[in-house]
Order: sequence, then C-alpha cells, then structure tokens
Amino acid sequence: MTGPHPSVAQTRTAVRRALGPGENRLALVACSGGADSLALAAAAAFAGPRLGWRIGLVTVDHNLQAGSAERAAAVAAWAADAGLTPAIVAPVTIDPADPVGPEAAARHARYEALLQQSEEYAAAALLLGHTLDDQAETVLLALARGAGPRGLAGMPARREVDGVAVLRPMLGVRRTTLREACAEQGLTPWEDPHNSDDRYARARVRSSALPALVTALGPGVVGNLAQTAAQLAADASYLDGLAATAYAECRSGSGLSVDALRALPDALRGRVLHTWALELGAPGAALGHRHVAALDALVTAWHGQGPTALPGGIEVHREDGRLLSR
Repeated sequence: MTGPHPSVAQTRTAVRRALGPGENRLALVACSGGADSLALAAAAAFAGPRLGWRIGLVTVDHNLQAGSAERAAAVAAWAADAGLTPAIVAPVTIDPADPVGPEAAARHARYEALLQQSEEYAAAALLLGHTLDDQAETVLLALARGAGPRGLAGMPARREVDGVAVLRPMLGVRRTTLREACAEQGLTPWEDPHNSDDRYARARVRSSALPALVTALGPGVVGNLAQTAAQLAADASYLDGLAATAYAECRSGSGLSVDALRALPDALRGRVLHTWALELGAPGAALGHRHVAALDALVTAWHGQGPTALPGGIEVHREDGRLLSR
C-alpha cells in the first residue's frame, strides 16, 4: 500500500507538529481558498482528528472584489463537505481612506475577524497558512523599511493572543509544495488577483524582488532569509523579556523616569519607549522608528526642545525629569 504523495505527507506532518494532542479542543483554519490555506485546511482536516482535535474553518470576506461573498460561501461549503465544523464566513468592511493603506487595513481587519471568531467559538488554536516564501518576503519588506530586529524576525510560528494559540504550521514549507499538495488532492485553489497586483509592495516582492535574489544568489536564499528571521526572533524574544522588566523600573507615576531611561542600553531603551508609546494609544501600524527616535532624543539629546508628536494625536514632553504625555 502506497502512502500519500510527498507534498501531501509534508503538509500533514507540519500540522501534526504544530498542533500536538487536541483533547477534543477546537482549532479553526483561516482559509481564503488560495492554494496555501486550502492545502493547510485539507491537511488539518486529515491530521487534526487523529490528534484529538475538532477542526473548523473561517473564511474572511473583505468585500474588496466583485463576487467575494459568493467565493467565501463556496469556501465554507467546501469546508462543510470536507467535515470541517464549524464552517464560518466572516464579512469585514475596509475603510479605503485608512491612513495605513489598503493592504495593512485589510490585514488588520482580517486578523480582528479571525480572533473574534476564535473567541466566539471558544477555539484553542487558529491556524494560518503562511509559508516559507511568505516569511522570506516579510524579511525583505522589513529590510526595505529599515525595521529593527523585531521586524526582521518576521512572523512567529506560534504566539498566544487572548488565550488562543495562533499557529503557522507551514512556515517551513515552500509555496510550491502546497500548490503540489492541492493538485494531488484534486483541490482547485482560487487565485487572488491582489497577489499579482503591482500596486501592493508584497506583490512586487513576490513577482520581482525575491525571484531576482534567487536568480543572483541561488534557491537557498529563500530558506536563508527565513532562518535569519528565526535567529533574530530568538534574540528579540530575550531582549523583549529584559525590556519588560526595565519598563516597570522606568515607570514614574503616569510617565517614565528620564534618569532610569538614560541608564538603559540603547537596545532596551528603544523597546521601553516603543512599549510606552503603544500604551499611550499610538496605533502600532503607524508607530515607526522615527517616532521612537524622537522620544529617545528627549532622553539622550535634551536641549529644551518642545514636545514630540506621536501617531494618534499624542504629544510627549519632558518635565521635572520625566517623560509625560498630553
């Protein structure tokens, strides 16, 4: 008796490693109907129950393209036929005037909807279909915008969000393998036109930048970029832990102590200031290095300058040895 095709076996193994024993808990698969998430859903439908998991599916309708509602309904119908319960359609509304841009706004709305459905159905895990290629693209995009170690660390294979384990089982699997797995199982993926639309930075990286690197440096560059992300993620996690302790020590009333901040190494001080800015209400998608650098200047290059503006209409000033907001 022959086993499954190697591509199918690889996807099922990736899911088994990510999930572990289920104990009758529910895992939801985020599925757009594209090759990556469709292969993930099929692998989870096979491997999940054998580990004791109940497997459901949620597909997000962004309402950005004609026929999106019908497409989402078709994905949910396929899921129900494949034995995935519940099979959920989650419509969202994207504000085209959102200052973060349509790509980031859609991503934010999608994650909000996925986490909301996970909470509503008491799911213990949420599975996302990002691949090794997605991770390499993420690292390149982070390099282009001058991101620090946390940005270059890419997407985590696992993180906890409000009690839900957000898992990316396919983060070590090539996109071509997932397409092959779909073909071997008779699955017909939907091709999202946004993935080849050069108006979007990720689409340009996917169609031009990463292939050019592969041509110049060899196919190993994709895995090497992802490996760099994994190494930086480990370092960033350690530094984040130190920064959390330092943040508590720098608190002074409603602000931060300048003396305590000045005594920190640069790598920790930047993290403390970034954390504080988020706590003040600065939107994470709009908060960049230049904002943190301006806060840092209030500590390390103080010459009586006025307040620093943060996204979200927040102003931070220095007064009586503290950084305060207003």
